[in-house]
Amino acid sequence: MHAFILAGGKGVRLRPYTTALPKPLVPIGDQHAILEIVLRQLATAGFTHCTIAIGHLGEIIRAFVGDGSQWGMTIDYATEESPLGTMGALLILRDRLPETFLVMNGDVLTDIDYADVLRRHQASGAPLTIATYARKVSIDFGVLTTDAGRVVAFTEKPSVDYRVSMGVYGLSRSTLDGYTPGLPLGFDELVLDLLAAERPPYAYDFDGYWLDIGRPDDYDRANAEFTVRKPLLLKGA
Repeated sequence: MHAFILAGGKGVRLRPYTTALPKPLVPIGDQHAILEIVLRQLATAGFTHCTIAIGHLGEIIRAFVGDGSQWGMTIDYATEESPLGTMGALLILRDRLPETFLVMNGDVLTDIDYADVLRRHQASGAPLTIATYARKVSIDFGVLTTDAGRVVAFTEKPSVDYRVSMGVYGLSRSTLDGYTPGLPLGFDELVLDLLAAERPPYAYDFDGYWLDIGRPDDYDRANAEFTVRKPLLLKGA
């Protein structure tokens, strides 16, 4: 099984933590970088090969991870000379990737079963599988619906339930056909293209633990929770 980890971003929202370190290498707890946790999880799930897309401060990631032998994996790299968007790095190595593989952000802290995501993707026959997570947004105001200058409906402090992308995907190599290597390709563009072509992605709904380490408050929460969550996140690793 093959995983492709996206680790080329600058981590602007997580500054100042990412001033000297790439975001996937910021420490969680006292011992582990985010990327180390992810790689240990992938190895435990049975993944034997991994490609890491690197860009900003990428040589630090390469020096830390090496060839992956410390996790019993074979790891290679795709270097982004310029930003290529969420999915653009995949196009660089498209012909070297297996027919189906896992794609994920390098800053995700979750206990999702990565192997099951890939298996479910393969069974679905869909071009893309998106792991989704339930979110609720509470609005602290009374919400008005207006029409032609008149208030036609009112809801006091409603909440909105929706599902968000977790940054974990199952992907088929053929889904990348028609895109030009070296040009940017965003996840949003890929999904909209699939919907326009009436080839909808498959949704892998997940309700366990998930935290996207995108902002300083997310990072602080991850550190505060890690001691309790460690047995769940690194079970069997």
